[in-house]
Amino acid sequence: MELQAVVAREFSHHEPGVARLNNGSFGSPPQCVLSNQTMWAQQWLQHPDAFCWEPLEKGFAAARQQLADLIHSPNVNEIVLLENATTGAGVVALDVMWSFLERRYEKGDSILMFNSAYGAIKKVLKGYCFRAGARLFEYKMPFPVSSNQEILQSFEDALRREKKENPSKVIRLAVIDHIVSMPSIILPIRELVQLCRAYGVEQIYVDAAHAIGNVDVNVQEIDADYYVSNLHKWLFAPPVVAFFHCKPQHLSQLHHPLVSHNYGLGLVGESYWVGTRDYSAFLAVPAAIKFVNDTAGDIKSYRDYNHRKVVEMAQMLVSAWGTHLGAPPELFGSMAMVGLPASLNIHSPEDALRMRTRLRTEFQVEVPLYYPAEGVDEIFSDHRHSTTKTSSVAYARISHQIYNKLEEYYMLRDAVQAIAAEST
Repeated sequence: MELQAVVAREFSHHEPGVARLNNGSFGSPPQCVLSNQTMWAQQWLQHPDAFCWEPLEKGFAAARQQLADLIHSPNVNEIVLLENATTGAGVVALDVMWSFLERRYEKGDSILMFNSAYGAIKKVLKGYCFRAGARLFEYKMPFPVSSNQEILQSFEDALRREKKENPSKVIRLAVIDHIVSMPSIILPIRELVQLCRAYGVEQIYVDAAHAIGNVDVNVQEIDADYYVSNLHKWLFAPPVVAFFHCKPQHLSQLHHPLVSHNYGLGLVGESYWVGTRDYSAFLAVPAAIKFVNDTAGDIKSYRDYNHRKVVEMAQMLVSAWGTHLGAPPELFGSMAMVGLPASLNIHSPEDALRMRTRLRTEFQVEVPLYYPAEGVDEIFSDHRHSTTKTSSVAYARISHQIYNKLEEYYMLRDAVQAIAAEST
């Protein structure tokens, strides 16, 4: 079946007339996956007591095994299903917190974090680790950026500086994105992990919320201690479900943030059952993987298609607006950072949010806008946005998913041009 027909059938639940250029935030499951989820939910309701045992257990096992194959993990017991990437961060942060409280770590030991880390992850670390006595070692990632080498050199310079200035501080945990949410670029994750190891970082957590379905994920080659990716963003799973990969030596000490009946049975067991709730999104993961294979042939073809399309759309927009990309195309997956015209007068994160709201309400275009701001403020301040002015350029983060059409990007192009013309 042609892609256009598949889209018409599987995404008919989308609101008509809206340019949905933000698949990166929430994803969108197709109707066939939603139907599979409904089947699981109804099976639960028909006989909950029976379902809690064999069907639920077999369903989890099937999902975890298919994911293990997809991410090149030889041991399915290293794969845990969680609610989302933020829960995965909570699992690790909880262990770090107890390490401080039980004096396995000394107060003032460091956590390394990029200034571009996702806001929710920063708050998880604030709530657990920094409250327990951790010290922040923040790395300010360059952006716009010209190459992977620029990032790697800048990161190694920061590690070298930290080791010289704070030789007695142990870096207990590094938190690194595989694909940064904002500004959205693919980081050279394997090389960043290697640099962390070389400079004595004890454990590495990779926040790969956008990764699966966007880039090839090989957890053996990446070699992080922890790796988590949402399945509802780019793999068509229903919200909310993610996988958490963990090196086996850590599994016995980790716990799900929600303590329930299976506490003490290991993270796999604790995550399998956290009380009465709807487990259907977890069980629909095989249906989501099947949709990718049925629609695109395999996951690589699916990734390549979205990447090619988002680069085409990004280049069309920068040509129309007379701006630039935030990074080379090879650093984009299925999302791209497109410079906005300076005449929009976006000079703060608040300005960007107001402009995003206007695009939605007046022009029916949904797209996140990004204005660079200092990351550390978001950790230690209760304000939602920082007003620190760090750049005169704002960016649109456009996504491309198989349901997107050319005219939706034209809607964005024309809306921005119309608003920019108001100031001339």
